Amino acid sequence: MSKKKFKEKKDRKNKKEKGGMYSALITFLEETGKAYGAQQLVKKLGLKKKLLIEELYKLLDALVLEGKIEQLSNDYYKITRSSQSLTGIVDHVNIRFAYVVTGQEGMKDIYVRTSDLGSAMHGDTVAVSVSKKKSGDNPEGKVTEIIKRGRNRFVGRIELSRNFGFVVPDFKKIYQDFFIYPENLAGATTNDKVLFEVVKWAEGDKSPEGKVIEILGKTGENEAEIHSIMAEFDLPFRFPENVLAESEKIAEDITKDEIKKRWDFRDVLTFTIDPEDAKDFDDAISFRKLENGRYEIGVHIADVTHYVIPGTQLDNDAYDRATSVYLVDRTVPMLPERLSNALCSLRPNEDKLTFAAVFEMDEKGKVLKEWFGRTVIHSDHRFSYEQAQEVIENGEGKFAEELKILNSLHHILRKERFKKGAVNFETTEVKFRLDEKGKPLEVVPKVRKDAHKLIEEFMLLANRSVATYIFKMKKGEEKNTFVYRTHDLPNEEKLADFSQFAKQFGHQLQVEATNVSASLNKLMDDIEGKPEQNVLQSLAVRAMAKAKYTTEAKGHFGLAFDHYTHFTSPIRRYPDMMVHRLLQHYLDNGKSVNRKDYEEKCLHSSEREKRAADAERASIKYKQVEFMSLAENKVFDGIITGVTDFGIFVEIVETKCEGMARLADLKDDFYEYDEKNYRVIGRRRKNIYRLGDKVKVRIKKTDIDRRMIDLTFE
Repeated sequence: MSKKKFKEKKDRKNKKEKGGMYSALITFLEETGKAYGAQQLVKKLGLKKKLLIEELYKLLDALVLEGKIEQLSNDYYKITRSSQSLTGIVDHVNIRFAYVVTGQEGMKDIYVRTSDLGSAMHGDTVAVSVSKKKSGDNPEGKVTEIIKRGRNRFVGRIELSRNFGFVVPDFKKIYQDFFIYPENLAGATTNDKVLFEVVKWAEGDKSPEGKVIEILGKTGENEAEIHSIMAEFDLPFRFPENVLAESEKIAEDITKDEIKKRWDFRDVLTFTIDPEDAKDFDDAISFRKLENGRYEIGVHIADVTHYVIPGTQLDNDAYDRATSVYLVDRTVPMLPERLSNALCSLRPNEDKLTFAAVFEMDEKGKVLKEWFGRTVIHSDHRFSYEQAQEVIENGEGKFAEELKILNSLHHILRKERFKKGAVNFETTEVKFRLDEKGKPLEVVPKVRKDAHKLIEEFMLLANRSVATYIFKMKKGEEKNTFVYRTHDLPNEEKLADFSQFAKQFGHQLQVEATNVSASLNKLMDDIEGKPEQNVLQSLAVRAMAKAKYTTEAKGHFGLAFDHYTHFTSPIRRYPDMMVHRLLQHYLDNGKSVNRKDYEEKCLHSSEREKRAADAERASIKYKQVEFMSLAENKVFDGIITGVTDFGIFVEIVETKCEGMARLADLKDDFYEYDEKNYRVIGRRRKNIYRLGDKVKVRIKKTDIDRRMIDLTFE
């Protein structure tokens, strides 16, 4: 080969390597997102030749000039964020800004000013370009594309002018009104609460356009407001006709052949304990003394899956709902009434098909034998919690001896659970006494006594035992796919912050993984009855991870169980139906099912569970606001439960209702937010408001549409 040809070949090779270097460098910096020095990049890219190393330095300089990478003050290089486009879901936290939540591990939420959202709204899936700027610790960005709308139906209060109408949406995270042309009003008039859908999204400074779908009633009326909450959370108003038709066709009779397949408990003492107003009874307890002196205790659960068959419209609808939703004045059920209140409900003095966990226990609460399978029962009595509690306390009444033994066993099981590290969170919940029109007459704290805890403890035993049985069914690493209920360890950073805050009240908390449960329980005992109890309990709950459904066989931190599932409420939870089907499948020696399919079902169920919890809280908040609207200008004792950069949240001691005093309304000083220490401090007088402080407040204003109570300090 001539010298000329050799040189041309060498030049082509070098040119190719230089081009490859550009691609490799950009790809490497984009994938890592980190900053590197020039020498580090030489090693990372595997450059050996002096010529290519020199070219890298030239390339770095050129890319900095082009703005594709940035050179930091320490001479390290990193990709320019504006060259990144990420996808996420909009969380429009207030009128000024939103976050785009990417869900990427290690990636912080992207701060987006409202002016940079375009027409994107809360819940939309968007593409966002990320700039070099930052807001606090979060990267800042701008929405470049709306990939998928979160929803196109909303609820709000309509107002009419001469030539058009507009709707003020109820949902707190929607900060603009919707324009309605007269032909799209569907007869709605001012102050109607309406369900509407978007027909044209906003462009520039224009408002989005809507069309009224349904008039829910007048603003402030109970029916309209509850329907508004249901529509806001996309809860179904009614069952589809085909689902109701399927439910009506299900045979009611229990055949002799079906009974032969089951363990017959109809001659064994069995009863239910439920709330006074319950209509669906999905669990019952059977009890008998055995000749060996031990106790046989059966936890019998409604056999919903005997009636609801996979692939039917009934099953598809139940899966979509995934859970019953308990609003303040009604239930949005997972199953039609024919199933939930009739066929599957374990009503007294009727034969019922059930799925059971049966335990042989000694007087010390030790489980010596267990059995799982299908049963048939005949409930002898229906207790309310109050009736069962009266029998337990007085030692007299129906099945007093059996309830006494069960109560004794429940105390042993509960004590053992806490000894092993369960966390005792007894947060205060409230319920309302309503008149016939749904108007709140009284706020009543829910009180949990032994009757509640007895049922809870045996349900926990059944759930844990079923999960453990399936987990241990197959030896080795390859376990049967199953639906578990898991609860991870607390977030270390949040727990550390909580520990620091608790110190301000003179309480110590050990945050090491081995001590945290016992330390949390000691703290809960120490604060019981003290002014800071609700605040510290609330913050402790926030530091905890969220429980979820998953096929991963992890433990449950809060309950201190290695394995746990939901087996005991299939009338109101779809995951329990999945558990029943899987348990029977494996009892019949079936092979492990597809894990990916069930993980998707678990994710769906967890999301629906969150929706239900949010809707339930919204309905309670509505009734609290309505109740407190009758007490405007009255002074109440309160405890500060939250502090933000715009206001101070206060729980009114007497009613457990929460309102907010806006910082802008505090005229005695200019207050600055101290996020680290959960407090605000007056700039001049150094007056401090912090979590847990006792305050006196007056109801300034109530807003039912926004479900908000405005307070002023006395």
